[in-house]
Amino acid sequence: MLATLNNWDTQLFLLVNGMHAPWLDSVMWWISEKTSWIPLYVALMGFLYYRFRWRALWILAGIAVLVAIADQSSVYLFKETFQRIRPCHQDQIASIVHLVNDYCGGRFGFISNHACNHFAVAVFTALWIRKWWYWAGFLLWAGVVAYSRIYLGVHFPGDVLGGAVVGSLLAWGIYALMVRVSALGLQDLDGRFRGNVVSKRSR
Repeated sequence: MLATLNNWDTQLFLLVNGMHAPWLDSVMWWISEKTSWIPLYVALMGFLYYRFRWRALWILAGIAVLVAIADQSSVYLFKETFQRIRPCHQDQIASIVHLVNDYCGGRFGFISNHACNHFAVAVFTALWIRKWWYWAGFLLWAGVVAYSRIYLGVHFPGDVLGGAVVGSLLAWGIYALMVRVSALGLQDLDGRFRGNVVSKRSR
């Protein structure tokens, strides 16, 4: 079963990676660069502040924790555990893999850090904002980044799919935990407020 899935994954990779063009190489390289998205991150921070005011700091702290967990888990819980060789490092297909700027990356590829981190941020922020256009826009953004990793020859489709799933699950988990903590904090503050009111009335 695993051999069959691996074969399907390899064939799909060769199909996607094989559809390349010189002008698209530069585009996909740019998309895959983390620094390319700095303006988007800055705009997102501004939008979060506009929508949530100082509560945005709580959300940004959640993003920082989420990205740290996603980044480390993708390496130590998956790459180092499963040790699936990247397509550009596999002797059987390395000669036909299309690479851009001769970049291949580390030896292991499952799961994709890019897919894990970007889907984590996309899903996490979308859970807070809860607008269909935001869901559509940021999931498309994360999907394009994930696609670029296949195009560049550094990940199989299964690598980016696994990264997307793990990142999305981590986002949901951190979001649920933060909502729970926020609710407990509000209940505690509400209880103290009501207690003070009752105390003043009884005097």
